[in-house]
Amino acid sequence: MDTVNSFDSKGKKYMPVFPRATGKPTVYIEGYPSEDDEPLAATGFHGVQIRTFSDQLARYFSTEQSIYIGIDSFIYYYEGDRTKFVAPDIYVVLGAEKYPERRSFYTWAEGVMPTVVFEFLSDSTAAQDRGAKLSQYLVDIGVAEYFIHQPEGDKPPEFHGWRRSPSGEIEGIPPDAEGGLFSHSLNLWFRWEDYIGNVRLLRPYLPDGTPITTSEEEVRLRLEAQALAQAEADRRREAELTAQRAETRAQQEAERRQQVESELEQLRAQLAALEDEGS
Repeated sequence: MDTVNSFDSKGKKYMPVFPRATGKPTVYIEGYPSEDDEPLAATGFHGVQIRTFSDQLARYFSTEQSIYIGIDSFIYYYEGDRTKFVAPDIYVVLGAEKYPERRSFYTWAEGVMPTVVFEFLSDSTAAQDRGAKLSQYLVDIGVAEYFIHQPEGDKPPEFHGWRRSPSGEIEGIPPDAEGGLFSHSLNLWFRWEDYIGNVRLLRPYLPDGTPITTSEEEVRLRLEAQALAQAEADRRREAELTAQRAETRAQQEAERRQQVESELEQLRAQLAALEDEGS
């Protein structure tokens, strides 16, 4: 991990530039359901992945009031047809106000489409995530980038991304030598790593490779930094005390030498006086 000051110093440098939404934040529109019978996370792997990833994105974009992050909520993308909706695991909308929180996201009311969508594969959704949703997100809805990732460690790694080309065609996002994918929309790298509990965790990184930490990791890093700073302060204080003790000993030794020399001088004077009296 980088230092705790990484995001304070680099956030503005790497933050994406985007236009503001033309609509306004809309909490709820009557007649468009905002709930279903599905659980928030399909598996425990998804729960860890969604919780961690959304926390990282939320922490990084916390200073930007016009970036909305949705978590497993409905996106309605065609006014008047409540069957035209999707519910991605995580989606990011550049230009939409962060607050208030919404029950669902209504593209026509907000005046902006989701920018990037993330789906984490499960047995029940993997086929759709790899197939039908590709066209639905990038063509029907107009999402700029779409990523899928397999968080279950026992299954083969699977991390892919797509985007719309300038001509409107769907094209794969090429990986780098380590398999990482770069999002031009968010100006972030995404890479996966093995995590505790057999979870394959997708994580975001700044363009220079600095990892974006979670809130929990940030607290730990701050505590570690404070402990190091305290240890350094203690070391300097001990060095100062050692120097002070050495200086005190040197001063006391000098005073003792001066006293001895003074006493010797007095004895010499006495001896000289006695010699003068005897001569």
